[in-house]
Amino acid sequence: MNSTLLIGQTVPGPRVVLPGTESSQDRPGRPPSDAIVLFDGKDLSHWISMDKKGVTGEPHWKVENGYMEVVRGSGSLVSKEQFGSAQIHVEWATPAKVVDSGQRRGNSGVFLMRRWEIQILDSWENPTYFAGDAAAIYGQASPLVNASRKPGEWQTYDIIFDAPVYVGDKQTAPPYVTVIHNGVLVQNHVALAGGRDRSGVDTPALTQGPLMLQDHPGPDRFRNVWVRPLRKSDEGQERRGASSR
Repeated sequence: MNSTLLIGQTVPGPRVVLPGTESSQDRPGRPPSDAIVLFDGKDLSHWISMDKKGVTGEPHWKVENGYMEVVRGSGSLVSKEQFGSAQIHVEWATPAKVVDSGQRRGNSGVFLMRRWEIQILDSWENPTYFAGDAAAIYGQASPLVNASRKPGEWQTYDIIFDAPVYVGDKQTAPPYVTVIHNGVLVQNHVALAGGRDRSGVDTPALTQGPLMLQDHPGPDRFRNVWVRPLRKSDEGQERRGASSR
């Protein structure tokens, strides 16, 4: 095992993760070797459907040509797996044909722990209200810049989510999120307010929850959805002290 020499001690080096490959407009890239792949272009086996009242069932989004597409009114997709702090990768595309404006153009969302929404919208030459643009933390923070691609083109969110920390029922640290949209930093370690789920119910002291993709006017498409759970101490390899020089 490789090791890194620190002052006064020797500790194991970081575990090895094989990096993935970049996506193109024609095909999705390969996820990192330790990613939990929630959608690989084949089926919806990692998801359940949930309507606005919280009723769950089998998912009915369309799957074809390596992507899944929102079927309006069929319910949002909620991951069967629960996640806390995580690196989240989602690729999405709004309809190529523009038929509306504002919030009616390719509206969907990526919900962290089913509570905090990273907005999906066709924001190419499409003004809207505060914190409603693509890559906004919906209702809380507009993106630093508009990094949107043209309608119909594949876009990428890379999200770093730090789950809230609780001691008993008391929150000692809020959740934070960083968002990179098409390779551009648009949300920089922003503290997330509130703790209500989509039905308006107050969030209990939870540090994990599912990922949700929203059923909204769409019909948006998704591909290459994966998650890397993050740990404060990776496999017990916590480092203390300063590196030797």
